Amino acid sequence: MHEYEVTVRFCETDLLGHVNNNNFFVYMEDSRIHFFDALGLVMEDWNFILASIKCDFLKQVYFKQTLIIRSLVKKIGNSSFHLEQQMVEKESGEIVAKGSSVIVHFDFEKEKSAPLSEDMKRKLESHQFAAN
Repeated sequence: MHEYEVTVRFCETDLLGHVNNNNFFVYMEDSRIHFFDALGLVMEDWNFILASIKCDFLKQVYFKQTLIIRSLVKKIGNSSFHLEQQMVEKESGEIVAKGSSVIVHFDFEKEKSAPLSEDMKRKLESHQFAAN
């Protein structure tokens, strides 16, 4: 499992004082980019697109709280993979939001999906969720 930590900034809160829902998608994106870097999936050119994304908001989050975003691979396909992300409040350990996304390896010249290489699949498998 890959972990990335973020501390909520004041500008990410709304008039009600909690994190605006749009920012959870930003946290997920930041974590995905660090995940890609940690696995060495992206070299000179960016070669992935986001095909689908979802987030369930479970608890309110406030200014100065620290979140740990945990990312793991749920499924690996021919040209895509499913990523699950949990956002956990660091101090309490409570899950505050859960997200999922489908990420596609993409050939921008041909404007269509491209197969994941065996090396990419191997790297993704190292962070794949092991079902009980």
